[in-house]
Amino acid sequence: MIDTHTHIDGEEFAEDRPLAIQRAQEAGVEKIFVPAIDLKSIGSVVDTCRQFPGYAYPMIGLHPEEVKEDWKDAVGQMRRILDEQRQKAPSADNPQFIAIGEVGLDFYWSREFEKEQLEAFEEQVRWSIDADLPLMIHCRKAQNEMVGILRRYERELRRGGVFHCFTGNEREAEQLLSFGNFNIGIGGVLTFKKSHLPEVVPHIPLDRIVLETDAPYMAPVPMRGKRNESAYVAYVRDRLALAYGISPEEIDRHTTANAMRMFLPEG
Repeated sequence: MIDTHTHIDGEEFAEDRPLAIQRAQEAGVEKIFVPAIDLKSIGSVVDTCRQFPGYAYPMIGLHPEEVKEDWKDAVGQMRRILDEQRQKAPSADNPQFIAIGEVGLDFYWSREFEKEQLEAFEEQVRWSIDADLPLMIHCRKAQNEMVGILRRYERELRRGGVFHCFTGNEREAEQLLSFGNFNIGIGGVLTFKKSHLPEVVPHIPLDRIVLETDAPYMAPVPMRGKRNESAYVAYVRDRLALAYGISPEEIDRHTTANAMRMFLPEG
């Protein structure tokens, strides 16, 4: 398995990060992908990936909930970091960013910074094209606006991306799947008692799904209410297997191949 979205760099793991990594490895998680959320987190993301080379891989981006009046300064500094890193040879000390993320739109709580969010997201979509990297997209209560921006760049987004933490219906899944190079990220919500996702996911082709936890958030049943961690992606895998009527091993095979093809195409 690959956990394509975990905030293992966060302070929630300050006391036991190596143990959480060990538990993930013992559960069968062979790689984890770690998104940034703001300028400050880039340092913790990269440091974490340096500590676990070949296992943890970093992303760079400004999360929509972190977009404020000063967003242009933040993304300007991020772009410089991205460009500088790409000029250096990849190494354990210089882990290469594998995606632009976590970026997107979030109007769940407020539209106070709607204009800024739209501009920041579009700017980072252009990074995806310039840097030839996939996107890791967060979207809440903003699918129409997100789709509108992506449509403008659809032909140029060669590497595609992931629609992270999908919780929508079949029609919404169909709309997202119309972007041919994009996958849908399925996490702990699939396991929730009142979730409709078990009825929706069988309509998503298996070659368009990746596993994720969003740790430390959104822990799956039977760990709901606890701190989430990458080891728990196995519960998501098992529920997906049940929904598709296939073995967990086949879910592993498909979702790992999908994640590798998108994020680590050279191995």
